[in-house]
Amino acid sequence: MSSSRWMVKSRFRGCKVGNMPSNKWTREELILAFNLYCKIPFGTIHIRNPQIILLAKILGRSPSAVSWKLANLASLDPTLKKRNIAGASHGAKLDAEVWGEFNNNWDLLSFESERLLAEKTGKPVEEVTDIEIFDLPKSGKERETIVKVRVNQSFFRKAVLAAYDFKCCITGLGVPELLNASHIIPWSKDEANRVNPRNGLCLNAIHDRAFDRGLLTITPDFKIKISKSIKRNEVDTALQDFLFRYDGAEVKTPTRFLPEVKFLKYHNKNIFKA
Repeated sequence: MSSSRWMVKSRFRGCKVGNMPSNKWTREELILAFNLYCKIPFGTIHIRNPQIILLAKILGRSPSAVSWKLANLASLDPTLKKRNIAGASHGAKLDAEVWGEFNNNWDLLSFESERLLAEKTGKPVEEVTDIEIFDLPKSGKERETIVKVRVNQSFFRKAVLAAYDFKCCITGLGVPELLNASHIIPWSKDEANRVNPRNGLCLNAIHDRAFDRGLLTITPDFKIKISKSIKRNEVDTALQDFLFRYDGAEVKTPTRFLPEVKFLKYHNKNIFKA
């Protein structure tokens, strides 16, 4: 057995199939489970995680059952499969269906999962997702539209940062307040993938700005490439420290939601200032 498979099986030891509730999971419960799966690092899927304990309480299930269900979802994750991490087997057909629903419509299902969480906790979706509301209209369609956008932006950020274990994929910086979930294809250019975490990178604020402005890119083989447009400033020691030293280096890839190659190719071709 490979070490990665052993580690996964060890992590979920105590979440045995025989400990799972006999009653089947509903689609709504699975949507909430997937919501949490996206928002916590893979390595924190265990029965002592406070967020797992909270979701278990909301669903009226045990932390062991929730942990096992998240492990079932992990078994469907193609990024984990590429790393030879199997997750947990014995997932239900509905698990795969909900996984497919999210991956085919991130915008709709992300908001739906947050709305369901708000409903189950008896709180407004604005409060559950901790979005800014001070500048929102009091009510009406405009408020609803803005709330949905901000809720989905919040979900995207949480999913991307969790996928990278809350560390910048270029520098390894691990201060969440200094990290951004950077869209590879900009928000305004691809409506279908605005909330898709595979369209995201975890970058610190400086490299996020450079990526957004096309001063650096990530190639399809996950190498950092710095634009020639700023290389004439090689005598600038700050540029050397912040940018040039990373030219040609490999980025840290996420534990899940590996960026789509086609998204990286778009950035290389359409945004990067070669």
